[in-house]
Amino acid sequence: MIIRFMDSADLKSAAQIHQLTFPRQPNSLEWLQCNLNATPRFLNFVVVVNHHIVGYIIWVQKSGFRSEAVIELEQLAVHPHFQGQGIARKLINESLLLVKKQLADNDSILKHIMVTTRSDNVVQQLYKETLGAEVETTISNLYSADEVLMIARNVSA
Repeated sequence: MIIRFMDSADLKSAAQIHQLTFPRQPNSLEWLQCNLNATPRFLNFVVVVNHHIVGYIIWVQKSGFRSEAVIELEQLAVHPHFQGQGIARKLINESLLLVKKQLADNDSILKHIMVTTRSDNVVQQLYKETLGAEVETTISNLYSADEVLMIARNVSA
């Protein structure tokens, strides 16, 4: 399993995963292309297993390039056939190390991590375990249902 920065050659495969994982969200290719074009504000990574992309993660620097960065885990997707194998956990942990290196290269450190997800999404437990994120608030009817805003505070170590 390899986790690396996403490049334009990865977009078609990542878009297929996006379509499978987020069926209510149209225009997968355009969505991912926009995020990739916004590098380094958006830091996009893929996970490769046996030469095939099986997932991706998108991190976003919030409110400017700061010496103490607040980032958001914008989107995480693993192909349905590969879910339940620990790939998402590894993708979070290893890509976060690459994010921290990118920040350090720009004289910045990671301060906090934000993530939003549906209030009924079991992935909240993964965010708690991997990031130390805790639910701060619930936002009613934001997208397709209620969303929770989770924050992992003071994660510079």
